[in-house]
Amino acid sequence: MSTTNSKLRLGPLPKTETVKITIALTSVLKGDLERYAALHAQTYGEPIDAATLIPHMLEAFMARDRGFKKSKVK
Repeated sequence: MSTTNSKLRLGPLPKTETVKITIALTSVLKGDLERYAALHAQTYGEPIDAATLIPHMLEAFMARDRGFKKSKVK
C-alpha cells in the first residue's frame, strides 16, 4: 500500500458511546472496509478495525443526504 498525504473523507474518529448491532456484508464490501481501515490507520497513525469505521461512515452518509435532512421534523 502506498503512503498518501491526502486526507480521507472520514477524518479522525471521535470517541463515542456505542450500541452493538449485527449486519451482513458482501465479501467485496468487507474487503473494501478492511482496506479503508488500513488506509485510515496509515493516514492518521492510529490502528482501527473495519467494524469501528461503519457507524462513523453511516453517520457521515446520512448527514450529507439531502432527502434525509428534508425529512427531519423541525
